Amino acid sequence: MRRKDIRLYNVLFPIWLLVWIPSPLWILLIPANYFIDRAVLSFSLKDMQDRKDFLAACSWKICAAGFAADFAGAAFLLAVMLLSDKLGWSSADLIGQGLSMDPFASVPAFTVTLLSVLLAGVLIFLLDRRILTRAGLENDQARRSALILAAATAPYLYFLPSKIIY
Repeated sequence: MRRKDIRLYNVLFPIWLLVWIPSPLWILLIPANYFIDRAVLSFSLKDMQDRKDFLAACSWKICAAGFAADFAGAAFLLAVMLLSDKLGWSSADLIGQGLSMDPFASVPAFTVTLLSVLLAGVLIFLLDRRILTRAGLENDQARRSALILAAATAPYLYFLPSKIIY
């Protein structure tokens, strides 16, 4: 009789994945994200004369762009986590366990998490710079504000170890 390989999968979701599952958490998450984005944008435009009107016109677009970039970063994390197992990479256990429970558990997991945060940060910068330029800011001010937004609002939550909750 041939013994089958038994593989147990982690049934606990990583924190960064829980954010994308529709839940009552969104009632808090969306407004909180909006106000953080608005505050950072306001700070980056502190010398602007008609800042209130500009914030009213752009804040929701900046918030939506941030969610899109965060989603891309989470999709990258999820894809690497799933692919590492399917492709049988030698460090698959280190990556999969690290991404799902503790990104500080191994160098590969930390590196993938860092790449995901950087990917989301670059996308935040590019999307926000485009939004701000189209809204009428000069290129230098749009680049500066987008850089501040990207650095301040990148999804650092991806580094939060899920094992502290579970």
